[in-house]
Amino acid sequence: MAYTRKDILEMMRERILILDGATGTYLQQLGLTEDDFRGTIFNNHPLPLKGCNDVLCITKPEAIKQMHRDYINAGADIIETNSFNCNRFSLADYGLEDKVYEIAKAAAEVAVECKVESGKCKIVAGSMGPTNKTASMSADVNNPAAREVTFQDLVETYTDCVRGLLDGGADVILVETIFDTLNAKAAIKAVSNIEEERGIEIPIMASGTLADASGRTLSGQTVEAYVASLTHGNLISIGLNCAFGARQLKPWLKRLAEVAPCPVSVHPNAGLPNVMGGYDETPETFAESAREFMSEGLINIYGGCCGTTPAHIKAIAEVAKEFKPREIASETSKTRIPRCILSGLEPLLLDENTGFVNIGERTNVAGSAKFKKLIQAENYEEALSVARAQVDAGAQVIDVCMDDGLIEGVKAMTTFLNLIASEPEIARVPIMIDSSKWEILEAGLQCVQGKSIINSISLKEGEDKFLKKARYIHSMGAATVVMLFDEKGQADTYERKVEVARRAYKLLRGIGFPGEDIIFDPNVLAVATGMPEHDDYGRAFIEACRTIHEEMPEVHMSGGISNLSFSFRGNNPVRQAMHSVFLYHAIQAGLDMSIVNPAMLTI
Repeated sequence: MAYTRKDILEMMRERILILDGATGTYLQQLGLTEDDFRGTIFNNHPLPLKGCNDVLCITKPEAIKQMHRDYINAGADIIETNSFNCNRFSLADYGLEDKVYEIAKAAAEVAVECKVESGKCKIVAGSMGPTNKTASMSADVNNPAAREVTFQDLVETYTDCVRGLLDGGADVILVETIFDTLNAKAAIKAVSNIEEERGIEIPIMASGTLADASGRTLSGQTVEAYVASLTHGNLISIGLNCAFGARQLKPWLKRLAEVAPCPVSVHPNAGLPNVMGGYDETPETFAESAREFMSEGLINIYGGCCGTTPAHIKAIAEVAKEFKPREIASETSKTRIPRCILSGLEPLLLDENTGFVNIGERTNVAGSAKFKKLIQAENYEEALSVARAQVDAGAQVIDVCMDDGLIEGVKAMTTFLNLIASEPEIARVPIMIDSSKWEILEAGLQCVQGKSIINSISLKEGEDKFLKKARYIHSMGAATVVMLFDEKGQADTYERKVEVARRAYKLLRGIGFPGEDIIFDPNVLAVATGMPEHDDYGRAFIEACRTIHEEMPEVHMSGGISNLSFSFRGNNPVRQAMHSVFLYHAIQAGLDMSIVNPAMLTI
């Protein structure tokens, strides 16, 4: 039988589930030859195939079946398909880049056959590794904006793999050994596309790997930022694997478990590699490490990575019988107001303890003449210094906008965000991707590994386009600003602002868009223009914030404060005073973030 998300969560409430051990370690012990990897199918293949473990699902399936049987007999509840490198980039090394679907399907079929043969309740996890490319980092030391692979390239090859794994009978998709969260977001997007295409729900497990003792991924994220970046995937588990042994992973897994909104997994190596590249932890010592995790109630799924064997899995399966799993909160038991966690390389929790969030405006071509000239001249190195200065001045998020008639927006947004990714002191904060053009927003989302903010969408073009954009934004793991516009135009009075906010909120929640990822912009409009109908704009904004905050407590509110004093441009002391007084009252009413120039404030 196939298992649903609900089925698997129920299993994890009852007991700690055991994931199987290393595939590579097992297969290396078999002493397979080039002929074994070729089989009869690839007898005349022009390139050597030895080392391409994935192809064995087609050329020597009996070896893979024996591995699955041994792990099942050892006590594994979850068996991974032999498809870790089943993507066109990794398979290209062997000239098999056109065999992604075929290999993935065969990998799942072999595992399912062993599951059925066992007569036991086992879960088949379709394994998808990180590929041998990175979407967040440059391989060219002379050009940090360059990328060997695009986000869409990754989505396409992951989509082929997901189709094969599902058609072969996999119960869940396991995105593992994540060293670049943007790659993982591409994998989750591929799953999301297939869910939409087939009208099904596909459970996803995610597991990251740490680069060094600092507890960060290779692409620079902390474990908290990594979690924040991926939870849009509606994961059935998130965890860590590879890189270290259990004891080295434990402090980072504890931090992950503190913020994870879903079950937690770990499948460590059998210790650290020795000078010969082997692993020294015995099944007994590996099981003792597992006991430490289990006794503290940290995990729901425990397995093994490099260096582990069926003997290691059998040892931890015996230990797991002694302990209860990490408690999983039911959906109905959640009583706290959910809070948005944004991320760059580091997380930014939006709650009452964080207080008002300053969004730097100087990396917006409409907000800074200097920045605009730098982008037009393609002087990106100097443009980065503007972003760096914003972060140094206290900006907790930076707004990046390239909307100008003389700037090629998609190219400029892509280049600048790729360059930011190479600057840790800037990339540590979340990005607000700002544009009135959808294609620029899309391009920006495909460059950012963290949880960003889209600025903005609205009901101006009607419900269908509004919801289509919202679905895409959520599938990319971002929050969004919702401007209070509708088909009638801009909401300028208190009544219209509240009316449009209520309608947008109902529509977004109806498609499962998280309330905490909605950021309303009730439209800060210019006052003191000489037109009487504009005199109430300031009060209308503040009162709308108050009502929205009371009725929809999990949403956030933002505004472009500089609009307020537009009538006084050139008179900075007056503008500064207006902004400061207005912000004081608006924050009391529920405004919790704003695009501002800190130099134009006195609070």
